[in-house]
Amino acid sequence: MTQSLQAAIRGFQPQLPLAVAFSGGADSTALLLACAEKWPSQVLAVHVNHGLQAAAQAFELHCQEVCQRIGVPLFVLAVRAAHASGQSPEDAARIARYRALCHFALPDDGPSPCASVALGQHADDQVETLLIALGRGAGLGGLSAMPAAWVRDGVQFYRPLLEVSATDIRCMLAAKDQGFIEDPTNTDAAFLRNRIRSQLIPALRKVFPHYARTLPRSAAHTAQAQSLLTEMAQDDLRDVCGGDPASPQIKALQALNPARQANVLRHWLRQLHQTQASAAQLEALMVQIAACTTRGHRIHLRVGSGFVQRNNGALAWYNLPV
Repeated sequence: MTQSLQAAIRGFQPQLPLAVAFSGGADSTALLLACAEKWPSQVLAVHVNHGLQAAAQAFELHCQEVCQRIGVPLFVLAVRAAHASGQSPEDAARIARYRALCHFALPDDGPSPCASVALGQHADDQVETLLIALGRGAGLGGLSAMPAAWVRDGVQFYRPLLEVSATDIRCMLAAKDQGFIEDPTNTDAAFLRNRIRSQLIPALRKVFPHYARTLPRSAAHTAQAQSLLTEMAQDDLRDVCGGDPASPQIKALQALNPARQANVLRHWLRQLHQTQASAAQLEALMVQIAACTTRGHRIHLRVGSGFVQRNNGALAWYNLPV
């Protein structure tokens, strides 16, 4: 059995006041109702209107009606989520949504209306995220799936329903006779997550009936392993940089075994430059580091959203020119 929604909320101890990201769908509706019941007058709702669907205005009106009925203040954030060339619409919408939520929680022109933000992803979402990561050959970071709590741009985010099934969420809403929005894009087979939900999950349920509990547990174990690797990478980066975290020394990197070298390079790129190397890019970079035994050896490789080059005896990362 997965955890019940009631048990999840009992164990949820966020910083208050709490903002709930409220799309009007089943998951965020259940989360908003449960949080508003537990912390009266300490909860507010934030609806992000992406403006990408014809029904966007109807979604917003539905959210207004729900919040008015339960006595929760609603803030509506309008965003532009048009995707750039080579970027998926889902990624563009997600980036715009988080940017808006962070700006709401940490405004430039006054005090914050909330101390933290809660999102409604649940156990089934976690399973889908893990399966997508597996299909893409992700490393430990991807296989950790979604964290239950994290800080982004100075804002504390929570996902308190990651151990709660979609079935339990809908049963709770039915018991309260609370309607919700059924997003029409959730059945669009053009989206990978929807194909997983409609085709792969039913087969998985037949073979592994307890998948909604066991797969998220595996993701949690993986996240724990990733945390240990991150601690090791932090120590190694301090050692190989000689006081300048932006400039790993090539000789010091060469002294590390391949697994440890790859770990610290990934950490350097992710933490200092907010970029991520593909497996092929990281392998090519490590080959060049190993070959860098003469003063004249040149390194200039595309890595992530920029490039890495040799700067005397160290590595440097640069953004690609716009």
